[in-house]
This record gives sequence, C-alpha cells and structure tokens, in this order.
Amino acid sequence: MSLEEEDSSNELSPAAVPEATGGIRATIERVGIALTAILAVGMLAFILLDWLRTTPGALGETAAILFRGSLGIGAWLDGVLGTNVFQHPFTWRAIATGVLVGVVGPLVGTYLVHRQMALIGETLAHTAFAGVAFGMLFLAFAGGMLVGPIGNRGALLIVALIVSVLGALGLQWLTDRTDSYGDVPIAIVLTGSFAVGTLVISWSRDFVSLAIDIEDFLFGSLAIVTVEGARIVAVLSVAITALVVYNYKQFLFITFDEQAAKAARFNVDFYNALLIVMTAVVVVGAMQILGVILVAGLLVIPVAAASQVANSFRETLYLSILCGQLSVLGGLAIAIGAGLPPGGSIIVIAIGFYLLAIFLSDRSVGGLSLH
Repeated sequence: MSLEEEDSSNELSPAAVPEATGGIRATIERVGIALTAILAVGMLAFILLDWLRTTPGALGETAAILFRGSLGIGAWLDGVLGTNVFQHPFTWRAIATGVLVGVVGPLVGTYLVHRQMALIGETLAHTAFAGVAFGMLFLAFAGGMLVGPIGNRGALLIVALIVSVLGALGLQWLTDRTDSYGDVPIAIVLTGSFAVGTLVISWSRDFVSLAIDIEDFLFGSLAIVTVEGARIVAVLSVAITALVVYNYKQFLFITFDEQAAKAARFNVDFYNALLIVMTAVVVVGAMQILGVILVAGLLVIPVAAASQVANSFRETLYLSILCGQLSVLGGLAIAIGAGLPPGGSIIVIAIGFYLLAIFLSDRSVGGLSLH
C-alpha cells in the first residue's frame, strides 16, 4: 500500500464524523449526569447526618462523628480558598438545598416546557407566596403548639406547600372546566393568589411577631434555609425523582400525544394533576433559594437552553439537569463569595447558558450541525 493510500484509509469518512462526535457528546453527558447524581447523593447524606446526629444512642453518636468529619472537610476547603464559610453547617444546608432543587426543577420543568405550560411554574410560585402569608398567620395563632421537630420555619414551609398544592389542584380544575381561551385561568390564579397573599400579610402585620422577612421569600436568601427546610426539601426531592422515574413513559406519552393517551385509556387527568402537584412541590422547595419572583426561571431556562442543542427528549432532560446544576452551583458561589442574592445570581447564570446554547445551535463544525 502506498503512503497516499495509507493516509486516505486513516481519514474518517463523512458518516463516521457525526458518529464519533455523537459518541463523545453522549459520554460527556453521561459523566455529567453521574457526577450530578454523586453530588446529590452526597448532599442527601449530609442532610441525613444532620438529622440523625440529634438522635440518642449509638446511631446518633456515629452520625455526629461523621457530621463533624464533613465539617472538617469544609474547614480544609476554607483553608485552601482563604474563606470562612464552608466550615459552617448553615452553608452546607443551603448548598444541599440548592443542589437538590437544581435537579428536580429542570426534571419537572422539561415536561412543563414541552407541554407549553411554562407559566404554570410562575403561577404556582405566586400561590406559594400566598401559602407563606397563610403560614405566617397560622404561626401567629398556633405557634405555641408547633414546638417540635419541624420548628416554626418548617411549619411555615409545610403550610405553604399545602396551599400551593391546593392551588395547583384548583388550577387544574379551573382549566378543565372553563370556557376561557389560552392562559386565562393561569392569569387569574397567578394574580389572584398574589393578591390574597399581599392582603393577608398586610392585614396580619399588627399581630404577627415572627422574625421572618417577607423579602427573603420574594427574592431568595441563604439565611432562610433552616435545618427543617433542608430536610423537607430532601424528602420531597427524593419523592419527586422517584415519581418521575416510575412514571417516565406515562408522562412522556401524555406530553407528546395526549389524545392518543386518552384513546389508549390512560388516566390523563391523574397524570396531569400529578405533574402540576409535583411542580407545586418543587416551587415551594426552591422558593427558599430563588424566591417567589425568580423560582419559575429554574423550571424553564435550563430546559430552554437544553432544547436548543439536544437531539431527543431524553437528551433534553439530561442537559437541562446539567444546566440547572451548573447554574445553581455557580450562582451559590457568587452569592457566597460576593454577598449577593442567590436567586438573581442563579438565574443570570442560567440565562448565560441559554444564550450560549443559542450561539452553539447556530454554529457548525466541519459542516456538521451541532443540533
């Protein structure tokens, strides 16, 4: 064989270039998802140790030792970075909460975006705000009875969760039974729930004496992530992930062909209600970090970025989780390092990924589209 023939035989054919590129891309995505899963499990383990270390007996002692060891790693990290934040438990609780909502937010948001229900997240965020208002009112009257494992902040989140879920089910009922066009029911619930929240808060200011700044729930704050709040988010995140994995095919079916799903005698109303309730749960959990005003961005923006470059629904799901996770970690780094609000930092980074995805989707390498 001549030298020219040998060189030409080693060149990749045009058909092999997309295959090789796709293989590398798929490998990177799998590695990213695996690292995200490891990080999420690690954060769940931290919250679990934080929970168990207060229990009596050998279990509590072992958990306390492991918990102190994890804080020792944080102290070492502070020494390397020259900071004084990672050795404190509240920092890791906020990071753990952010990591978990960075997974379940895009996980649920992928279905919402593909079903053209992006405004649902914004609507349920305002419903959660009404839930916070009712929670503050509830604590003002029944605070003395809430001394227990959930604490005042935990009780506030639970009340907000209940109100948000009821609002989600009410929105589903209203959408199914109204003759209005388009997003009219969504607009009504969105403005109505926020109006109710503002009225309740204004009315209860004179006799509510809780040390809670409502602006923290509007714009997000690391300071409002408590032990109880982190535990609630951990439990809800595990439940939502399990539900999505178990019902993946059903959600996929009703997302792309709801009429065919009805013809196949799927309980479409049930799965629609389940999806909207999961959205409400995610909103309440993410509200601590992102705030009511910005929480919908975590449901929509990473999915919009992933949709620009993904080739399938499953790939969109993976890329949206990776984008959401990187946005959360980057936003928390900025918030901790510069003392800025975490919600705004996370959303700005997510928008940056979205713009980058648009740029990449319009580029080509060697004639090969990156779509």
